[in-house]
Amino acid sequence: MSTALFDRFPVIDMDTHLTEPADVWSARLAGKWGDRIPHVERRGAKDVWLIGDQVVGAPGAYTAAGFDGSFPDFPDTYQDLPAAAYDATARLAHMDEQKIWAQMLYPNVGGFGSAGFLKLSEPELMLDCVRAYNDFLVEWASADARRLLCAAAMPFWDVAATVKEIERVAGLGHRAVLACGQPQAFGQPVLADRHWDPVWSAARAADLPISFHVGGDISEVTHDAGGIGIKANFGRASSIIILDNYRCIAELIFGGVCHRFPEVRFVSVESGAGWLPFAMEAFDWQWRNGRVGAEHPEYDLLPSEYFERQIYGSFWFERASVRPALERFPENLMWETDFPHPTSMFPTPGTPAQRPADYADDHLADLPEKTLRSVLHETAARLYRVELPAA
Repeated sequence: MSTALFDRFPVIDMDTHLTEPADVWSARLAGKWGDRIPHVERRGAKDVWLIGDQVVGAPGAYTAAGFDGSFPDFPDTYQDLPAAAYDATARLAHMDEQKIWAQMLYPNVGGFGSAGFLKLSEPELMLDCVRAYNDFLVEWASADARRLLCAAAMPFWDVAATVKEIERVAGLGHRAVLACGQPQAFGQPVLADRHWDPVWSAARAADLPISFHVGGDISEVTHDAGGIGIKANFGRASSIIILDNYRCIAELIFGGVCHRFPEVRFVSVESGAGWLPFAMEAFDWQWRNGRVGAEHPEYDLLPSEYFERQIYGSFWFERASVRPALERFPENLMWETDFPHPTSMFPTPGTPAQRPADYADDHLADLPEKTLRSVLHETAARLYRVELPAA
């Protein structure tokens, strides 16, 4: 038997991104909304995303895999990007090359928690664009729906519309609901507020896990950090937003969401895992010291027990720091690549990052067999109902 892990397991990559093709919205909504929808234009030498005449992003900025440069430098046009970033057939070929069976797909243009759609300003247009993206995603993944797994964007600014969209996408084959982990940054109640209970109920009824992807509020990335330099600020911010979900998980547990909705699964995406043992130890300590149970006698578990029951995390670059997390929560963690982002396992040539299979062989191979199965495919297959290949 091969000792290479990716030869032994049908590996599931639980977090990648789709560099949206230029016609995602123009092919579906231009007749109704014109240039008010997200659309691509060539500005100077670069392809950029616009809403109206406002530049809101660039396909190259999301797609650093294989690019010999670092932010704020990025590939100019779609022709300069690896086709696997935006073309489904090429993505499947890339997965075969990397020996990855399936990948979860997260967005770029609409934001990592869908807040990007707020730039559209008009509620009807915002909802149309969310629905168009979710429809496009199903079409794109139809190249092989067993392996290309869809996470549906949500109009979180409208709870009733979000419930309807969860019900709709459940019938289209989506595998997860993408939620905003920092709704208070956009004038909405915090996650602990019962305002969101209809969303949790809808996810429970649809049997869809809820994903909180870091970077839902990108103000940390874009604000001026005191003139330290663009590259230094990008590195600083990219490190800080990894811990966005520390607060998110605390609100779900201390706010009673996990207690009220024990069947709902919550997933912390692109947030790393080394901090999780500390977080759960801190939560349990403060829970006991603060006598939370005296205030909420209905809470029947400790924070770490709620976590073990229904919350999941992910990791990709960690080496030493992930080991205690894997020992403590072997069935709650999943592996990812973040392809094709600047922080992914396919970054600028010359950096110390490894190919995914090499990383696994060098840093995970000595884990217990049961842990390896859980981390590399079993947990993700169970959460996202992934059809695994025949042995």
